[in-house]
Amino acid sequence: MQQAVAELRPAVTAEVLGSWRRLAGSFAAVGHEVAAFFDVGADLLAHGKRLRASFASAGWRSLGGEPLAAAEVRLGSGLELFQVAALVHDDLMDGSLTRRGRPSAHRQFAHHHDEIGLVGGATRFGEAGAVLLGDLLLVAAQAELDGALGLVGVEPGSRGRRLVEEMMAEVTVGQFLDIYAQSAPWSEDPAVDLDRARRDNRSKSARYSVEHTLVIGAAMAGAGDDALARLRAVGLPIGEAFQLRDDVLGVFGDPSTTGKPAGDDLREGKRTVLVTLAMTLANPADRAMLRTAVGNPDLTLDDVTQIRAILTECGALDAVEDLIAERYRTGLDALAATGLGQQQQAHVAAIADAAIVRNA
Repeated sequence: MQQAVAELRPAVTAEVLGSWRRLAGSFAAVGHEVAAFFDVGADLLAHGKRLRASFASAGWRSLGGEPLAAAEVRLGSGLELFQVAALVHDDLMDGSLTRRGRPSAHRQFAHHHDEIGLVGGATRFGEAGAVLLGDLLLVAAQAELDGALGLVGVEPGSRGRRLVEEMMAEVTVGQFLDIYAQSAPWSEDPAVDLDRARRDNRSKSARYSVEHTLVIGAAMAGAGDDALARLRAVGLPIGEAFQLRDDVLGVFGDPSTTGKPAGDDLREGKRTVLVTLAMTLANPADRAMLRTAVGNPDLTLDDVTQIRAILTECGALDAVEDLIAERYRTGLDALAATGLGQQQQAHVAAIADAAIVRNA
C-alpha cells in the first residue's frame, strides 16, 4: 500500500495534465490566439499538494478499492481540476496576486495582454480570462468525474454522482457566504461574526476539502449509507482543523513556503475564525485597529507584524491552535469507531496528519 500511496500524486498529476492537453488539442483549430488560455491553466494545474485526491483515495482504498485503479486516478484528477477552477475564481473575487508561488490567473492574462500588445484594459482582459478559464476547468473537472463514475457499478456510480453534485453546490454557496462576510460591517456582537466564520469554514472548505472527497471515494468503492455516515464523522472535524490551519498560515506563514505574500488573507479581508476570535478577545484599541486593517489592500509588512502581535497577545492564536488540536482528536476518535482495519485507519490518519501538521 505504501508504494501505491507514493505513486498516487504523480499518477493524478499525469492524468490532470493529460486531460487538459487533450482538451487543448481538441480546440487547436480555433487558432493560435487561444494557446495562452490553455497555457495559464496548465501552469496552475502542474502544482499543488493533491490533498483532495489523497482523501478521495483514502476513502476508495478503505472500502476495498484497488490502489491506482483508473477510477481512483480519474476521480482524483476531477477533484483537482475542480479545485483549481475554484481557486481561479476565488483569486479573482479576492484580488489575490499569487497562487502556488506564481501569479494568479487573472494577473497572468493581464500580463499576456500587455506582452503581445493587445488594446483596451489589461485588468479587464485578465479578469475576463480568469472567469472563462475557471468555467472551462469546471467542464474539464466534470468530464473527469463522469469518467471515473462510469468505471464503477451503477449503484456506487449513482451514489457518487449525488455526492459530487452536493459538493459542487455547497462550495459555490459557501463562496457566496465568504464574500458576504468580507463585505458585511463588523457586528456589535463579536459572536455573530464568529458564528458566520465557523459556518463559512465548514461550508466552503472543511466539508469540500476532506469530508466530501473522503466519502465520494468510499461511495465509489461500494460503501453504504452507514459506512458513509461514519466517514463523514471523521471528515468534518479533520476538514475544520485543516481550514483552521490554513487560516493561521494565511497570517503567520512564510511566503517562501506558502507561495503567497505575508498577510495576504488580511489584505483580502478574510473574516476567519482566527480574526473573529481576536475581535472577541482583544482590548478596545486593538479591536479598532483590526476593524481598520482587515480588508485594507495596502497593508505593509509592519502592519502585518502589528496584527500578528495582536492575534498572539490577545490569545486568539492559542485558541485556534487548541481548536485545531480538539478537532483533530475528534476526527481520529471517530476514525477509531469506523470499524475499518488498522491499516486502513493508519492510511487515513497519515493523510489527515499531513493536511493539519504543515507549514504550507
